[in-house]
Amino acid sequence: MKEQIKQIIQQASTPLQARNLLREYLQARLLEFIQERGLFRSWIFQGGTALRFLYGLPRYSQDLDFSLDQSDASYDLNQAIAGIRPWFEAEAYEVDLIIKNEKNVKSAFVRFPSLLFELGLSPHRSQVFSVKIELDSQPPAGGRTETTIIRRPVLLNIHHYDQATLFSGKVHALLSRNYTKGRDLYDIFWYLSDPSWPAPNFIYLNEALKQTGWSGPQLDQNNWADLVAEKLEAVDWRQAIEDVRPFLERASDLNLLTKDNVLKLLATRSRE
Repeated sequence: MKEQIKQIIQQASTPLQARNLLREYLQARLLEFIQERGLFRSWIFQGGTALRFLYGLPRYSQDLDFSLDQSDASYDLNQAIAGIRPWFEAEAYEVDLIIKNEKNVKSAFVRFPSLLFELGLSPHRSQVFSVKIELDSQPPAGGRTETTIIRRPVLLNIHHYDQATLFSGKVHALLSRNYTKGRDLYDIFWYLSDPSWPAPNFIYLNEALKQTGWSGPQLDQNNWADLVAEKLEAVDWRQAIEDVRPFLERASDLNLLTKDNVLKLLATRSRE
């Protein structure tokens, strides 16, 4: 399988793109592990990597984000993914895990020591490349799910939130973060640029906001776009664009990612 990685990163035009392609390949292999382990019976794929794998978001994503389909703060992530090391070691990877079984959001860093060096992407054998898995063990109520078969590059049968719920997750992130990530802005812009994408799942969105201490009004079809627009007025757009720049497939997209363009799309949504 390392030969397949080498072929994939040979397509890269820059070292940064090579690392993005490497991470995406490892994400796909971890999704394959999750599938073979049967975890998609209880794990729901979400977040930016889900958008990329399922709907072609032209932005590389760093983490694999999931929710449990039923809240369970005692869920043991360590036990669920204990087989990752031997699974990769069987293909001559060096792997170690750092797992944090916290009460609500549990996380694991799947680390690949020396892989960058082996692939010629770093002169330092000691440099570690990692992929983060994050699992929300007490997700908001109201999420709707679907199952989709994809090939990227392995065949996967993914259990994931539907389009409206995925959109809600991004609106929640934008409204609830203390700072605005450029990736959030780009993703909102990407959502809004497709008029066929459904409105947010407001049950899920309001439950998510409640969990993070939202003090504003209930969001609905009539006010959500205005509240997002209000948030965007306070964003440092220059800083946000620099945040997302390394992750875009097409740098030219940044010419379109402006406050005026996003606000125009939001205004269109608010009139629907």
